[in-house]
Amino acid sequence: MSNLMKRPVVLGCCLWITGYVLAIYSELRWLTWTTSALLLVALIVIYALRLPGRQPLCALLLVGVAFGYYQGADQRNVTALPLAQQQRLDPDGSEVTLLGRFSSPVTVDGDRASFTVEAATVRFQGEAFPLGGESVQVSLRLLEQEQQAVASGWRRGDALTLTGTLCSPSPARNFGGFDYRRYLRLHQTHWLLAASGVDQAQVEPAAARFGIVQLLRWNDELRDALSRRMDLIFPAPQAGFMKSMLIGQTDDLDPGRFQQFSELGLTHILAISGLNIAVFLGVCIGLMRRMKLTKETYLLICIWLLPFYILLTGASPSIVRAGLMSMVALFAARKGLMKDVLHIMAIVAWIMLLWNPYYLLDVSFQLSFLVTLGLILGVQRVNALLMSCIPSSILRNTASITLVSQVVSFPVSIYYFNQFSLLSWLANAILVPVISLVVFPAGLLATVSGIVYVPAGKGLGIGISWLNEAIFWSTDQLQQLQGFKQIWPTPRLLWIILYYVLLVGIYWLWRRLAQSRLDGLPVNLESPQARTKFNVPMWLCCTCACFLLLLWIGYTPERWNRTGIVQFIDVGQGDAILIRTPFGKHILIDGGGTLTFRKPGESWKMRKDPYEVGAKLLVPLLKKRGVHQLDLVVLTHEDADHSGGLQAVASQMRVNQFMFNGTFKPGAQTVQLFETLVARKVPLLPANASRWIQLDSQTKFHVLYPMEENAQQLEIVKEQNAQSVVFLLEMQGTRWLFTGDMEKESERKVLDFMKGHPAILERNPKGDKVDAAHLVDVLKIAHHGSKTSTTQEWLDYWRPSLAAISVGAANSYGHPAPDVLQRLNEGGIAVFRTDQMGEVQVEVRKTGLLFRKKLSRP
Repeated sequence: MSNLMKRPVVLGCCLWITGYVLAIYSELRWLTWTTSALLLVALIVIYALRLPGRQPLCALLLVGVAFGYYQGADQRNVTALPLAQQQRLDPDGSEVTLLGRFSSPVTVDGDRASFTVEAATVRFQGEAFPLGGESVQVSLRLLEQEQQAVASGWRRGDALTLTGTLCSPSPARNFGGFDYRRYLRLHQTHWLLAASGVDQAQVEPAAARFGIVQLLRWNDELRDALSRRMDLIFPAPQAGFMKSMLIGQTDDLDPGRFQQFSELGLTHILAISGLNIAVFLGVCIGLMRRMKLTKETYLLICIWLLPFYILLTGASPSIVRAGLMSMVALFAARKGLMKDVLHIMAIVAWIMLLWNPYYLLDVSFQLSFLVTLGLILGVQRVNALLMSCIPSSILRNTASITLVSQVVSFPVSIYYFNQFSLLSWLANAILVPVISLVVFPAGLLATVSGIVYVPAGKGLGIGISWLNEAIFWSTDQLQQLQGFKQIWPTPRLLWIILYYVLLVGIYWLWRRLAQSRLDGLPVNLESPQARTKFNVPMWLCCTCACFLLLLWIGYTPERWNRTGIVQFIDVGQGDAILIRTPFGKHILIDGGGTLTFRKPGESWKMRKDPYEVGAKLLVPLLKKRGVHQLDLVVLTHEDADHSGGLQAVASQMRVNQFMFNGTFKPGAQTVQLFETLVARKVPLLPANASRWIQLDSQTKFHVLYPMEENAQQLEIVKEQNAQSVVFLLEMQGTRWLFTGDMEKESERKVLDFMKGHPAILERNPKGDKVDAAHLVDVLKIAHHGSKTSTTQEWLDYWRPSLAAISVGAANSYGHPAPDVLQRLNEGGIAVFRTDQMGEVQVEVRKTGLLFRKKLSRP
């Protein structure tokens, strides 16, 4: 605290962030901008009058000012559309006409054009309502390939009149899932507009007037021109990688390469940050020194260059932070005021948080400042501790930087990304110096040379490509070492706080121990007040043990949880069911999938990184919930809405066993899935009606369909619904029936099988005789509630108390069928639907089944 008192700007910034955090996790409606201003006046008066106890009181008042400032900004972050008009909008979307101006570049990807509009008015139901320049996110579906060129010609600032469907962004539909509504709100956006065809848009080019909009238009055009020139300079497979690293343009970056770098903890290389700023300034200063410019001159030139470089690279929070810090540092160096880097960082953070309080919730802002703070405070200290272990100063500096950055960023990284590679430190230690000291400067030089003369830049680009290939080969080899990749569940805030507290404690004790040995003093330090000895080695061992215990708890927080849970994940029009048994086994039934319909000659509609349920939704959810491995994956059948998402699961997660229906549906997607499973040596189990299979002491399952006679041969079957795997699950005294997309004929076969094997259901899971009221507690309704299954005979036999329907919201098939819903209602069966409720979770407790639904919409 005494050190902080010597740095009032740093202390003030910390208190300001504290106020923001309190505002995020609590709410005091009376604390607004008005009360915040009054508290600020009181703070100034108390400090000016030098009243006794002013320091703690002023600190408390500053926290209150920050609380009110954040809450006031948050309360004003609402749509300009009056509430009465919002209530007239259809929740599923209303046809409107929007008038406004483009407020972002237009991104064209396949058959989709995306951009934001600064909306002036919106017209619907014959009336016009002002929006006052509110931001609206637009998704325009392109109907013909020629429309790509038309949409690409639209520019920021152009006037636009667009007719489409206006709706509110979708909230998270799964527990812990991505909340698109919250994400857009943090970017001051409250509405989505979907339209089809450029004919729905009337665009008028903006008049050339000097101003902010015109500057941004020039910047967009410059970025586009640089992107096209870099396509000529660098080989096609690497142009996207170099664009991401040099100008922050990620549109052409290979998604697979990004995933690889993410798993190895190298995404900071692909995101413009302080590293890029440092190299950029180093190249610029080096060139200007060779030109014999004075120090004052080249520092001033660099200050003026940085704002343009920030804009050119996309102005993300990390690059804004690094750019502003560099500008302040350069100005201080030019004026001879360079004393404390912490003050510079605090000033920049304060400026950014005043400009946009929501920056505090941005992962790039958090990681950028956290790592920078760690490097400022930790590298020299750790370097001193490692001096006796690592004699070489170069190796010691590299080890210190790598260790500090990895340890400091670890909790935030697993909070957002839920993965960590034990090889991350090695990848960073080896590749970051090569990329920052060779690839990045050479890439800048190649780009500048290519702007002047393309063949010169292209020659350098070919040389860089050889080095990039070596880098990619290295990352490929590291990624194949799957045993080093760890999946971490999202930690709680208390766990993160304890992590940093113990980390500081370890450093403090380690330093005391090292200093004692260096001075030749005893390690048992005596306190003159208490006359007791403080055993430094013992306390260091205890603190390290507590730290390791904390990591162990964070890695498997549910280790001692003996509650079974079945999670019907909302994957849209498809199935994905995750089961956690009382002893921590994980079973995944199906993986959802994205249905695509393409006619011959429509390859232009393909997007560079299309939405895929497995990679974008299912795998992130599994990681967030701490699923380190899947003990069993059951693919009920091979239709795309059940099997499509399993490719990402098989590629990114450990699968111990894979059960399928024993048939094969021809298609590239199915071939890829089974090739991945075979390559990763996953045992393939054809399902057949046999005996009960024990998963743990309280969980077992029994396959009811397909029958035994079909299990010995692999048939090619195009129509898969009738071949769905059907099985019973018994867990903690409850019984569940999972049905895939089975049809009426399959239901009859299963009923005949059950009547021929009554021993399967002679006793309920608790060991008592079967209760006549219900044979199963929960029935998964087949085929998303289609009329092709769930007959009255089927329901009469199983007599479930609860039915779960996995079905997509507003699907085009009309699922679930009204007849099926009527039969369920007449049978007094409670129905849970993912289209209305989002994810449905059912916990098995001693008192019965506990239900949770993500959405409250009836």
